[in-house]
Amino acid sequence: MAKAKKGAVELIALQCSDCKRKNYTSQKNRRNVQGKLELKKYCKWCKTSTVHKETKIK
Repeated sequence: MAKAKKGAVELIALQCSDCKRKNYTSQKNRRNVQGKLELKKYCKWCKTSTVHKETKIK
């Protein structure tokens, strides 16, 4: 797993809003995006496209 650096770019996980599984990882620029990300992505456990919300990587 990549080590997060201190700076503007932050590593995040995207969690399915239906089944609550963390399916995707991504990066976010804290200077440009103030709120939490919400993207419509495909969940292989739900087998549909659902809203995925930003969560922290442990």
